[in-house]
Amino acid sequence: MAQSSSSDDNKLPALATESVLVQSEKLTSDTVQGYDFSKGLNYEELMDSFLRTGFQATHLGQAMLEIEKMLEWSLASEPVAEDEEEEWKSEEARSKVRTKIWLAYTSNLISSGLRESIRFLAQNKMVQVLLSSAGGVEEDFIKCLAPTHLGDFHLEGRGLRKRGINRIANLLVPNDNYCLFEEWMKPILNAMHDEQEKDGVHWTPSKMIHRLGKEINDESSVYYWAYKNNIPVFCPALTDGSIGDMLYFHSYSRPGFILDIVADIRAVNDQALKARKTGVIILGGGLVKHHTMNANLMRNGADFCVYVSTAQEFDGSDSGARPDEAVSWGKIRVDAKPVKVYADATLVFPLIVARTFAKRFHEGTWAKRPEDVIFDKGYTGAEATIEREKVYGKQ
Repeated sequence: MAQSSSSDDNKLPALATESVLVQSEKLTSDTVQGYDFSKGLNYEELMDSFLRTGFQATHLGQAMLEIEKMLEWSLASEPVAEDEEEEWKSEEARSKVRTKIWLAYTSNLISSGLRESIRFLAQNKMVQVLLSSAGGVEEDFIKCLAPTHLGDFHLEGRGLRKRGINRIANLLVPNDNYCLFEEWMKPILNAMHDEQEKDGVHWTPSKMIHRLGKEINDESSVYYWAYKNNIPVFCPALTDGSIGDMLYFHSYSRPGFILDIVADIRAVNDQALKARKTGVIILGGGLVKHHTMNANLMRNGADFCVYVSTAQEFDGSDSGARPDEAVSWGKIRVDAKPVKVYADATLVFPLIVARTFAKRFHEGTWAKRPEDVIFDKGYTGAEATIEREKVYGKQ
């Protein structure tokens, strides 16, 4: 016998209607829109399209904009404080005060082809402070003496060891390269030791890197250009690599050579403290990230910030921490708009350089910057009060 259906049985359940057909608020943010290749191929427009593509492409587009802000800012864009000194009141004088840009990177990036992007920035004085780990220093000099080769991530370690080949991910470095580096370093290290004993030269890691940049005398080197352009290079763990091995051996053959890391912590912190605006670009994590951000703590945080890293925050590491964590420590200013791109730096940093620094260089706008750019200018008393009130409110 067939069941009879009631009108209620055919009525759409109210719960389902309420659950599925929820009314939306009107959105005012940009709509998602990728690049349309049917309209031709324009690489600049392609990179501009990242901003509206979504996911990490949007973060990449935001990173490009953040770096543009670093490059664009000058004191002329800020109102003149009531207690400003007379010499800083004219637009001409204020336009010379620019953002001091810091570039920090892990050693593997110098081992990779990203070295050439970093060298371009140092060669053209586009960054004012460099910071890396020991490998990020020595690998630059080693590449001037002998090449690094492409390999594979899956090459067997035991077989490579027998052949005297060192693997850095899918890069290969013959052990002979390090032997060449040692032979190059020995006389320089002895000369530096002589200068310490005879002339009272006070060596620090940054002064040592400066000296090595002079001695290599090779235009393919990042640190040759840092030397030529007087860009300080900080490496608080300079002994954590091949240079450390050589210093270890040197300490037996000729004891007494000293590298003063305390003088360098003062120097790196002063680089941040004296700057009017700082912008930081950090590729990777670990020591180079923390050392850069901790220096910027001395000035109550960086004004502009871009992180590029694959590290995640769930394990509590500083490498994986998002920028907002640094805001809580005072390492990024509370009114900053920092960006983190979750990506391999070898993929995205050349694109960032192309769209920002290199674009300005090849279009000629970089050459139009004032010759006598100034990075170190303090706040007036009135400006310092405003900056404190951003964090703590009016007292």
